[in-house]
Amino acid sequence: MKDRLCDRSVILGQYIIENNATVRKTAEKFGISKSTVHKDVSEKLAKIQPQLYSEVKKVLEINKQERHIRGGLATKKKYENLRKSNKNSVFWKK
Repeated sequence: MKDRLCDRSVILGQYIIENNATVRKTAEKFGISKSTVHKDVSEKLAKIQPQLYSEVKKVLEINKQERHIRGGLATKKKYENLRKSNKNSVFWKK
């Protein structure tokens, strides 16, 4: 069982590096929770493969610095879609 957890940590770390993936996207891809991904790559991976951990940490730091930009873009997209749906609404038209 412990070997499987170590393997999962390594697989998650490699996926994050290869795809510049966020914790959220990695969790979606593997069907596990964000907290599990975070714990695997930040705690377990540091113990079993420190070199891979340092590479993963760099990617996650970049993602952390960019998250406010992604959040702003998501909000912008949300309100654009809301505006489009309201214009197509029967109540919106005069």
